[in-house]
Amino acid sequence: MQSNTFRKLAGSLLFAATCAVTTIAPIPSAIAVTAGPFDAALGRWIGQGMLGLKASAPERVKCRATYIQSDAPNEMKQTIRCATSGGSIEVVSNLIESGGKLTGHWKETIHNFEGDLTGDVTPKGFKIVVQSKDVTANMDIIIMGTKQVVEIQFINSSLIGLSLIMAKG
Repeated sequence: MQSNTFRKLAGSLLFAATCAVTTIAPIPSAIAVTAGPFDAALGRWIGQGMLGLKASAPERVKCRATYIQSDAPNEMKQTIRCATSGGSIEVVSNLIESGGKLTGHWKETIHNFEGDLTGDVTPKGFKIVVQSKDVTANMDIIIMGTKQVVEIQFINSSLIGLSLIMAKG
């Protein structure tokens, strides 16, 4: 049971991290005036990584994320699905970027977890804190062209961390 809870929470955090990382892709200066903060994220992303548990061996995780522009240029909707050999999660979220700050809310629809995220844009990506009644974690997110790198460190949890690489396509 503990492993399933970990998978659920890690997937939810992965979703939040993936959302945040995609907002930092560099925008060429020729279009910086008209480009929205989420333009580089829009579309489908696929990837895999490893999920670390304190009580058992690490597990492989595969994820697919879809990012859709909301009505406002600084808002985005996202759906992410992740699976391990022992289970799966599906997370939906809405994100808002304002003045280099990121805020949002996510909900895991299969296992009914939800929470908020806050973060700061950094030169290479984001530093994010995810909090809910079930989990707290710190995330470092980097985007390099068509790749996203997500590193999550869990706090006071049976989970250790999550490392993920996703490609746009």
